[in-house]
Amino acid sequence: MTANLLSTRQLSASYGDFQALFGVDFHVDAGEVVALIGANGAGKSTLLKSLMGLLPVSPEMVQFEGQPVGGMPAHALVRRGLALVPEGRRLFTGMSVEENLRVAAEHGRAAASGRGWTLPRVYELFGMLQTKRNQAVEALSGGQQQMVAIGRALMSNPKLLLCDELSLGLAPLVIKEIYAALPAIAREGTAIVLVEQDVSLAQQASNRLYCMLEGRITLTGTSSEIRRAAIAQAYFGATHAVA
Repeated sequence: MTANLLSTRQLSASYGDFQALFGVDFHVDAGEVVALIGANGAGKSTLLKSLMGLLPVSPEMVQFEGQPVGGMPAHALVRRGLALVPEGRRLFTGMSVEENLRVAAEHGRAAASGRGWTLPRVYELFGMLQTKRNQAVEALSGGQQQMVAIGRALMSNPKLLLCDELSLGLAPLVIKEIYAALPAIAREGTAIVLVEQDVSLAQQASNRLYCMLEGRITLTGTSSEIRRAAIAQAYFGATHAVA
């Protein structure tokens, strides 16, 4: 049996005295796209922060390629092959598109010869960025900034890409363009975790799906096979319809 690329065991995390995650068991396999859904405050972003070393957790609670990495500094996890596209993008303002991309390459994982993400490959994935490469990122539209954020994460050559609310605040056509790039990323062997509130979008884009409610996993299964009624029950903790 192939070991999981990343897994958690009874992962718990807190903000000071407030406990936000309760015994979360979660895993991602190499090359897999996993969606993480749930309402605001369900714990989705907290889970990503815990995986990325942005919240203190015990080492054994997070395993990456069979090694305990819980609580390891984010920069060390990037070197191992994790990358985060954060909610709100958090680009380096005052710098151009290309400067944002190059910074990530300087601090990322060394790829095997002839493989990995380079500037030409990111520009091929998001053609608009090449025409904007010398512009300051703050001058771009929200959708273009999101493309830069994804490209920046890819330039660190991750084995696992964590994406927090890629569609937030974007127009439907822009969301469609961004999500259309995800299969090409996965085909390169990069696993993806998608935090997403749009349930239909999450199901369409992923192989497997987890639902969270109040800091706990309430449902998991194959995205194409999970029924909407089961998602509604897991999402709200009661019988509701979901969009």
